Amino acid sequence: MKQLFLTLGVSALLFSACQNAPEADQATTSDTQTTGTATGDPYAVDLAASSVSFIGTKPVGQHNGTFAITEGTLYVDGSNLTGGTFVFDINSLKITDKDTNGVAMLTGHLLSPDFFDAAKFGTARFEITGVTTFDSTKATSLLPGATHLVSGNLTLKDSTRNVTFPAVVTLAEGSVSAVADFNIDRTQWGMFYGNDQSLGDKFIRPEVNIKLTISARK
Repeated sequence: MKQLFLTLGVSALLFSACQNAPEADQATTSDTQTTGTATGDPYAVDLAASSVSFIGTKPVGQHNGTFAITEGTLYVDGSNLTGGTFVFDINSLKITDKDTNGVAMLTGHLLSPDFFDAAKFGTARFEITGVTTFDSTKATSLLPGATHLVSGNLTLKDSTRNVTFPAVVTLAEGSVSAVADFNIDRTQWGMFYGNDQSLGDKFIRPEVNIKLTISARK
C-alpha cells in the first residue's frame, strides 16, 4: 500500500510539472521603446552559429521548435554591447519533438492565423533598446552566470512589445555572443488560441519559453 501511494504521488508530481512552462526568468514586458543610435563597430551575426528556439506546454506534454535567423548585426563599443537587431524567418519553423507523429499538422497549425499567421507576417524581429550590467546584489536570475539585462522591441505578427531579460554576454577579440533563456506571455502578441483552462487537456499555456543563442563576428 505504501508503494502504491508513492507511485501515485510521483505520477501526480510529473503530471503537475507537465502543466508548467520550463523554469526560466519571466521577461518583463512593456510598450514599445525608442531605439537609440547604437555606437561602436558592427558585428555580423553568424547565422549558422545562432538560433532561436521555443517550448510551448499543455497539460499532457510540450512541443519544441526552432526558427532560423536570416540576418542580424550587433554593435560593440569598446567592452560594451550597445545595440543590435536580428530577424528570424517564421516560415522556417521546425518542430524538434522526439515524437514525430503529427509534426506536419502541428507545423501547419502554428503557421496558420491561429498563431503566427506566416502568410501575412513571414518574419519576426528583435531590436535592442538597452543593455545594462546585471547586478546580482539587487536582482536574481535563473540563468547561470547572467551578466547583463537586455531590453528590446520584439515584433511578432503585427504586434511589437518591449521585453527585458537577463543574458550572458561574452565579449572577445573580434567576436561577441549572447545567450538567454526566458518566458513570455504569447497573448501579449495577440496569440490567444487555446488559452482557456476549461479546455482541459487541449488547454495551451500562454507562457512560452524562448532560448536565444546569438553569435557575431567583426
